[in-house]
Amino acid sequence: MNGSENQMRHAKYSWALLALTAISLQAQDAISLSQQAHQAPDKDGVYYTGPEVTAPRLQSTISVPYPSEVPQKQIQGMTVLAMVIDANGIPQQIQVLHKHGETFDQAAISAIKQSVFEPGKLADKPVSVWIDVRVVFHSNRSQAVPEVLITERDLPLPDASKLEDKHHKPLAYTPPFPIHTVDADFADPFVSHPWVQVAIVSVLVGKDGLPKEVRVKRGLGFGLDEKAVAAVWRYRFFPATKKGQPIAARREVIVNFAKF
Repeated sequence: MNGSENQMRHAKYSWALLALTAISLQAQDAISLSQQAHQAPDKDGVYYTGPEVTAPRLQSTISVPYPSEVPQKQIQGMTVLAMVIDANGIPQQIQVLHKHGETFDQAAISAIKQSVFEPGKLADKPVSVWIDVRVVFHSNRSQAVPEVLITERDLPLPDASKLEDKHHKPLAYTPPFPIHTVDADFADPFVSHPWVQVAIVSVLVGKDGLPKEVRVKRGLGFGLDEKAVAAVWRYRFFPATKKGQPIAARREVIVNFAKF
């Protein structure tokens, strides 16, 4: 996402902070607490999909007609919306992430407001969850249908097998583990590339689990490398450890591109 979009969706990653609290303790206690930490919401009480939180599902919606007031010139593109689906399945905090023009964007928002969602759940209890929804407008002026996208997600904390040996002692070294990932945006959603659409990025992760330096190791060109780097800056990690203590370390990550 770009800078302004990032501001719109700014959140405190409590899930990551739980992990960082875990590794700030003594080595053995750190491993134990990391296993007990549970997925947490952001500062507004909203979750991301993850190991304990299911994604909301779109149960019913209306088709979005191609706006009649748009000139006959055929225009294709899409509107991508970020929103919170609350515990009652109602869309809240709807924000435009990818604009296609005021008329198109408002038509997409109107359809979402008339849609019915099954809320995401934590331990079978409905909770508020962030999702993205795209509405693709085709050049043949056909009706569009909203689709749910999951582009930002929490990942499980590393388990004991990755942090300790068979005697339950901290390993001499463990690498950083991603615990929150973000898909990169496509430069052009209507271009189909003939290769796997992923990039390999090298990131220096600090002791606090935050990226400190990000660079592309294997890129794709076409403006996608910059988007991959921007996405990794929003990752959060369980930091590397040396004899149970957090340290700064570098690792490679495979960056997926959102199916926009």
